[in-house]
Amino acid sequence: MASNHNVLAVILGGGAGTRLFPLTHHRSKPAVPLGGKYRLVDIPISNCINSDIIQIFVLTQYNSASLNRHVSRSYRFSRFSEGFVEILAAEQTPDRPDWFQGTADAVRQVMPHIYDWQIDTLLILSGDHLYRMDYRKFLARHFETGADVTVSVVPYGREAAEEFGLLKADEHGRITEFREKPKGEALEEMRVDTTAFGLSKEEAARRPFLASMGIYVFNYRKLEELLAQDHEWVDFGRQVIPAAIESYNVQAFLFDDYWEDIGTIKAFHAANIDMTAILPKFNLFNTEAPIYTRARYLPPSKVHNCEIVDSIISDGCILNRAKMVRSVVGLRGRVEPAAYLEEVIFMGADEYQSIEELREDHAAGKPPIGVGEGTVIRRAIIDKNARIGAGCRLMNEHNVEYADNPEAGYYIRDQIIIVPKNATVKDGTVV
Repeated sequence: MASNHNVLAVILGGGAGTRLFPLTHHRSKPAVPLGGKYRLVDIPISNCINSDIIQIFVLTQYNSASLNRHVSRSYRFSRFSEGFVEILAAEQTPDRPDWFQGTADAVRQVMPHIYDWQIDTLLILSGDHLYRMDYRKFLARHFETGADVTVSVVPYGREAAEEFGLLKADEHGRITEFREKPKGEALEEMRVDTTAFGLSKEEAARRPFLASMGIYVFNYRKLEELLAQDHEWVDFGRQVIPAAIESYNVQAFLFDDYWEDIGTIKAFHAANIDMTAILPKFNLFNTEAPIYTRARYLPPSKVHNCEIVDSIISDGCILNRAKMVRSVVGLRGRVEPAAYLEEVIFMGADEYQSIEELREDHAAGKPPIGVGEGTVIRRAIIDKNARIGAGCRLMNEHNVEYADNPEAGYYIRDQIIIVPKNATVKDGTVV
């Protein structure tokens, strides 16, 4: 396999993240907190570090301040190493006055920065996927087959496959066709014998479709050729990959493990809550491939007379006579007596409030940061620095699918209540 010194990774920060609103109102999608103490971007960066790929660019253009702050504070390599993780924000130049128009256009616009590193292989990743992959195996497949492009795919059954771009490959793994979210007869035409990729006959019958993960390995010179062919090609999945299939060696790499696209509130909530399971699909307790993040020097969490069932409690929390069931409590999370949280992602706070600040809030009739006394919350996401008053019932008992009520301090998406960052929910509020 070629030396990893010739491999550079680019992590695509995604667009405005409208499907994750209001979590993306003040931050870019890769900066959204995950699993109590991490950010979404920590997943692909950690995969890279665990795969000995330490030259990494993160591309973003929306709300990039918090992402930039997180990356600069978290990932610092030795001064004797060539390793780096750097943000490349969209920049307007005399040649390119536009913002990134799509995944391929984003890479095209930052190519002058990539070119300086004299690489021969470019690994293109997404900043909002949850999975653990050793990219060395991905690269080995690319080099062994002499591929110009290698696309990572997951085997899916019919129902799940409808939501993804599907690839068709021959018995040697060379991709022969790509279709974006085909339905009906067009979907049936994309069936592949996945036993050629190592699945058993039973598994191959159950999962006969190859869904693109949206991550790629490119021979850098071939990528330059492709992107120069047509400047109207702005997206890898819709335009660049189908064009490459016609005249280049495009190979498939099968990834048969847990992978989740964290693109919606429902998927985000489900992925976080699953981490509280006894055997989660994505296991944070993996010593061979740890997930890295910013090191914080917080005190241990303090738990006073609480009942905690199948939950994750992060550093620096203060939990007082509360009950939590299948919930995630983030850094510096504070929960007051008789509160009840069930299937709640509570992201905690950026700072502790001082005694003086707590007194001022009390005098002003303002709830402190955290979850108030006697409050009941079910199936919700409470963003950072939120103030949930006492005696609230945030339960969506009427199963409302979608609602915007910023004045009352909440939104609803996919029946999940979301209290946005820095919002206040007054005492006694019922949702």
